[in-house]
Amino acid sequence: MIAILNRVVDVVEDHLTDDLDVAGLASSLGTTEYHVRRMFSSLAGMPLSEYVRRRRMTVAAADVLGGGDLLGIAVRYGYGSTEAFGRAFRAVHGVSPADVRRDGGPLRTQPQLRFRLTVEGNTPMDTRITDRPSFRLVGHAARVPLIHHGANSHIQAHIAALPAAEHARLKELSDTEPAGLLQVSDDVDPDYTEGTELTYLHGVALNAETPVPDHLDAIEVPAGTWAVFRTAGPYPAALQATWAATASDWFPSNPWRLREGPSMVAVLERSPDFSTATCELWLPVERAE
Repeated sequence: MIAILNRVVDVVEDHLTDDLDVAGLASSLGTTEYHVRRMFSSLAGMPLSEYVRRRRMTVAAADVLGGGDLLGIAVRYGYGSTEAFGRAFRAVHGVSPADVRRDGGPLRTQPQLRFRLTVEGNTPMDTRITDRPSFRLVGHAARVPLIHHGANSHIQAHIAALPAAEHARLKELSDTEPAGLLQVSDDVDPDYTEGTELTYLHGVALNAETPVPDHLDAIEVPAGTWAVFRTAGPYPAALQATWAATASDWFPSNPWRLREGPSMVAVLERSPDFSTATCELWLPVERAE
């Protein structure tokens, strides 16, 4: 995976002034656009689309300083007007092209990325691979923003709004793995951009043949393979650290890649105040080519 991401970075450099076909590139490298975007975002700390924009504006700054026609520069880097180019330029550099021409800066350079795998081996990951038939996730769903670090107050409010009896009712409905109450994230932005919306479902897993009770939302999950990561410790910090480690440690070291589908967290044990918990993180995967 590290070699694939470095190849993506190289191709980005070759296509700074034209469109980058991420899907075609991923296919030629034996993987998928979805996996490339998710791994890039997790390891680089920014979406691939944002990295491309930053690199374009870094290189475009030299053209702006060179005194060429701004409309010609804008078109060269894929923008239909000087206004659109100016907005992208300001978003990266914090100043307009006119300011840079007048003052010479300030300029914020995005260096070309290079991914490297550092293997320490001092934090083994408790993982299992399981094949599951189709099933359905049922519960109470809401659209919430993606938050990378710390508790998600929108999810907390969604769960808190449910009566205590509803949590118990949902738990009794569960009839297949993953067992118990689940925290489900679905329809997530492939770039995993913080602030974008996802569907969060507080619910349980049911066999595909089990009817969906009235007044509950449902997500149909096709048959497939899952990587299950067990984690224990401070909540949600330990769980979020495991999320990060799947991208930095597990996927680069194993012949699996992410496939599209919901991710699920099963809380197996927790302290009364939920400050610590033992969880299982379920991620949909497929064998890498």
